[in-house]
Amino acid sequence: MQKEGERLIPINIVDEMKSSYIDYSMSVIVSRALPDVRDGLKPVHRRVLYGMYGLGVFSNRKYLKSARIVGDVLGKYHPHGDSSVYDAMVRMAQDWSLRYPQVDGQGNFGSMDGDPPAAMRYTEARLKKISDEVLSDLDKETVDFQNNFDDSLQEPTVMPTKVPNLLVNGTSGIAVGMATNMAPHNLSESVDAICAYIDNKEITIDELMQHIIAPDFPTGGIIYGYDGVRDAFHTGRGRVVLRAKVNFDEIGNRNAIIVTEIPYQVNKAEMIARTAELVKDEKIPGIHEIRDESDRKGLRVVYELKNDAIPNVVLNLLYKYTALQTSFSVNNIALVHGRPEQLNLKDIIHHFVEHRHEVIVRRTQYELKKAKERAHILEGFMKVIGTQDALDRAISIIRHSANPQAAKEGLIEAFELSDIQAQAILDLRLARLTGMELDKIRDEYDAIMKEIANLEDILANEPRRFQIIKEELIEIKEKYGDERRTEIDYSGGEMSIEDIIPNESVVLTISHAGYIKRTSLSEYKIQSRGGVGNKAATTRDSDFLEYIVSATNHQYMLFFTEKGRCYWLRVFEIPEGSKTAKGRAVQNLINIEPDDKIKAYIRTNNLKDSEYVNQMSVVMVTKNGTIKKTSLEAYSRPRVNGVNAIEIRDNDQLLGAYLTNGTSQIMIATKNGKCIRFPEEKVREVGRGSIGVRGILLEDGDEAIGMIVVNDVENETVLVVSEKGYGKRTAVEDYRITNRGGKGVITLNITEKTGNLIAIQNVTDEDGLMIINKSGVAIRMGMDEMRVMGRNTQGVKLINLKKNDEIAAIAKVEMDKDVEEDSEELEETEEGVVGSLFDNQENEEAPQAENENSAEENENSDSE
Repeated sequence: MQKEGERLIPINIVDEMKSSYIDYSMSVIVSRALPDVRDGLKPVHRRVLYGMYGLGVFSNRKYLKSARIVGDVLGKYHPHGDSSVYDAMVRMAQDWSLRYPQVDGQGNFGSMDGDPPAAMRYTEARLKKISDEVLSDLDKETVDFQNNFDDSLQEPTVMPTKVPNLLVNGTSGIAVGMATNMAPHNLSESVDAICAYIDNKEITIDELMQHIIAPDFPTGGIIYGYDGVRDAFHTGRGRVVLRAKVNFDEIGNRNAIIVTEIPYQVNKAEMIARTAELVKDEKIPGIHEIRDESDRKGLRVVYELKNDAIPNVVLNLLYKYTALQTSFSVNNIALVHGRPEQLNLKDIIHHFVEHRHEVIVRRTQYELKKAKERAHILEGFMKVIGTQDALDRAISIIRHSANPQAAKEGLIEAFELSDIQAQAILDLRLARLTGMELDKIRDEYDAIMKEIANLEDILANEPRRFQIIKEELIEIKEKYGDERRTEIDYSGGEMSIEDIIPNESVVLTISHAGYIKRTSLSEYKIQSRGGVGNKAATTRDSDFLEYIVSATNHQYMLFFTEKGRCYWLRVFEIPEGSKTAKGRAVQNLINIEPDDKIKAYIRTNNLKDSEYVNQMSVVMVTKNGTIKKTSLEAYSRPRVNGVNAIEIRDNDQLLGAYLTNGTSQIMIATKNGKCIRFPEEKVREVGRGSIGVRGILLEDGDEAIGMIVVNDVENETVLVVSEKGYGKRTAVEDYRITNRGGKGVITLNITEKTGNLIAIQNVTDEDGLMIINKSGVAIRMGMDEMRVMGRNTQGVKLINLKKNDEIAAIAKVEMDKDVEEDSEELEETEEGVVGSLFDNQENEEAPQAENENSAEENENSDSE
C-alpha cells in the first residue's frame, strides 16, 4: 500500500535483473573470488595480513588469539561472517595447502584428513617471516590505499610484496561465470625465472621453462607427464596429472605398497575409506589390509597385499580408481587493472615485475622526499649552530622572545630559515648544542646528501631499478628458497597399465575345465628330447591341461569358444601363477556362458593400430575341415560380452584360429596323418557371421586336428606330434601346393604305437617346444635337438609317457639360452618322482559359476 508522499516508479524487471546481476557478478569477481595479479591475494587474505600488520603480530612477536585477529579484521576491513575470515586465515597457516604458508598457527589448524580446526577462541597465530616480505615497505607510500567499508579507515588495495606470491602459492576461487585455479611453484625456480625475464624481456616461455620447470605442490607427489604443464605455461590452461609417491616393501611375508606423499588437495582419510570400499567390492583385488601409519614425522599409508597379488598391477589399479592419481586443472585467471584476464607464465612474471618496478619507484620517491626533508632541517641546524656567534645569537633571540611563536619568527627573520627549520631548532635538546653534536650533524648532512644523489640516480636510471628488483629477489631466494618437493615423470601421459608392467615373455595354460594362468617363461627348464619332464599342472579328476601358448604381457589374447563367440583379454590381465598353481576359472575373467568353453585363441599385437588390423586376417578351422577367413579389423573393438566369430554347424566344433598377413600358406592336418597345403589367397574374406568354406576333404572316420600358417617356406619346418608322444619335423617343401578342398598327403605314418595325430606346429631351429600330457607333466625342449625327417615316416619319441597317459597339447615357445639344464631335476623325473602341479596351498577358490556347472563340464570332458 502506497504511503502518503511516496512515489512508485515502474521499471522493467528484466532490465533490473540484468543490472543487478552484473553488479553482483562484478562485486564477486573484483572483491571476493579472484586474486590480484600483482600480489596474488584475494581481498580477504590481504585484509587478514593487513589486520595482523596493524596488530603488530609479526614473526618475532608473541602469538595472539585468533579470535582477536578475526575480530579486528571483521570490525575494520571485512564486513562478512567470522567464518570467512577464520577459514581463510586457517588455510594460510596450513603447510599442506600453501607451498609457503603466510600465517604461523599455534594449536589445531586442521589436518590432511579433513579434520576441522579448533574454534578461534582456542588457537593463536602470528605472521610467518615470509609475510614480513609481503608487507615490506607498506609504510613508504608504495601502494594506493582506499577507504574501508564505512569510510572510517584506510586499507591497501594491493601489497608491495617482494615475494612472487601468485606464482609460489597459487590460488583457487569460483566467481560468477568464471573460476581460477592456479598451481603453486618453487620459490627458487620462480626467482630464477623472474631474473631471467628481467635480463631479457623478449625471453620465450620455453626459455622460462628452463628455470621454472613445473608446478611444485606442498604435498610433493609426482607430476605424471609434461604435456599439461607445457599447456599451462603457454596458454594459462592445462591438465596436470598428479600421482602419489610410493615405494615397494616387504612386511612379514607379504609385499606392501607404501605411500609417502599424496597428490595436492587430496583428503587422506577419504582416499583410504574409498579405497577400502573398492577393495570390498572387488574393484581392486589383491589388497589384504590398508593401514594409515602417518605421524608427526610424515605421511605413511601402507597397502599390504595378498600373497598372489602383483604389486605393479595393484598399484596401477590404485592409480586408476583412487585419489592416488588425480589431475590439477590449471586455469590462470587473475585481475589485471581490475579486469579478469587469462595469463600464461610470462604474463604472470611480467605483471609481477611491473608491480615491483612501481613499488621501487614509489619507495625511492618516498625515501628521496624524506631525505630532502631531513637535509633541509640539517641545513637549518648548521646555519644556527654552525658558529659560536650564530649559536649565541639564536639563544639570545629565544631567551628574549615572549612566546614560542615569537621565538620562531625571530629565528626565521634573523637566519632566513623556513618555518620547518625554525621549529626544528626550537625542538632541539640543549645537549645537541655541544661541539661534538655539531660534528655529528655535519656528518649526517654529508651522508644524507650522498643518499639523495643515489636516490635521484635510481629514479633517473631504469636499469638500476631492475637491478634492485633482482637483488631483492635473490635475497628472498637465499632466505626462503628450498628444494623442489614434486618430482616430474616426463615419460608419463594418459595412464596405461602397460607403462608399469614389464613386457616379458610368459606361458599361458588353459585346462579342459576352463582354468587359466600366466607363468613366467623362465620357470620352465630346458630338457633334452626324450625326458620325462617337470610337473607343470595337477588337475582335478577328469580335467587336464588342454591349451598352452607363449606370449608377452602387452599383447592381446582373442579367445574363441565352442559356440563361435570371441572374447578379449590383455595378457597381463590373466592372473599370474607359478608352475604349480591352479589358475583362475575363465568365467572369472571373461563373460563366457556357463555351458561354453574356450576352443581356440589368437595372440595379437596392438588392436588400436588401424594399419595393423587392416593388414591382418583371422583364419579359423573346424573339426569337419571347414575354413573361414575374416579381417582382424572385425575383432579390433573389444566388447565385454564378446561377439559372434563363426557359425558352427551341428556335430562340428572350432579347432583353432590363426593370424595371417594375406600372403601366407595354410596347412591343415587330420588325426589319420593327412595334411594339405594351399595358399591363403584361395580363401576369400567373409564377415564374422559366415560359416566358411571347405579346407580339406576328409575320409570317413577322419577329422581335422589343427592348422598352421606358414610365412617363411625356406626356414620353417612342419612339426607333427601324435597322442603317444611321437613326433617329427619335415620341410614345408615336402608338401606340394594343391587347391583348397583336396584330400592332402601323408604327414605321419599312423600306427598303434604312435596313436593318432593330435597336433601340428610350424617351427625353426631357434624355437622351443612345450609339451604337456593329460596328467599335467610338461617338457620343454629346443627344436635344434630334433633333425628334419622325411614326410612319410613314423618320427621319434618326444616324451616318455606313463601307462594310459597321452599328449594333451603342444606350443611353440621362445628359447631362453641362459637357462641351464637342471641335472638333479632330470634325475628325479627319470624315476617318475615329480611334484604336484597344483599345490593345494596355492589353489585359488573356484568361482561359483564353475561349481554350479562342474557336472556339465565333467560330462564334456568324458565325452571327449
